[in-house]
Amino acid sequence: MSTLSYKTVSANKETIQKQWVLVDAENQTLGRLSALLAMVLRGKHRPDFTPHVDCGDNVVVINADKIRLTGNKMNQKEYIHYTGYPGGQRAVPIAALHAKRPEAILQNSIKGMLPKNRLGRRIFKNLHVYAGSEHKHQPQNPQIIDLSKIK
Repeated sequence: MSTLSYKTVSANKETIQKQWVLVDAENQTLGRLSALLAMVLRGKHRPDFTPHVDCGDNVVVINADKIRLTGNKMNQKEYIHYTGYPGGQRAVPIAALHAKRPEAILQNSIKGMLPKNRLGRRIFKNLHVYAGSEHKHQPQNPQIIDLSKIK
């Protein structure tokens, strides 16, 4: 037999069926949660994963203000950025960022785990992080997922 008996199916944006999932970040470790959510956003947990297509799910994260950092990271870790001006390097301690915008910590962590191209920017728009337990995505009927089953 000279032909293949199977055909590889490549997903595209018309054939992908995205779902809405809800994740509670209370008492979850930042890095472990970010890695799992980046995988769900990218779609690597699905059998029809295609690297060049946005085939991941829409993720809603609640209780981002109750996320856990191990060790002494809350006091020592800093986010550094550059303004573009001479002497414009700024460092923001994670404790100050947690007090001001707790959802930004999880967003920064997940964004760093996504591809650095236009597909990564498009995938990042599927993430919705909220500091409290209230969110505005009830009409989408997000399904609560158990993170231990995704690994």
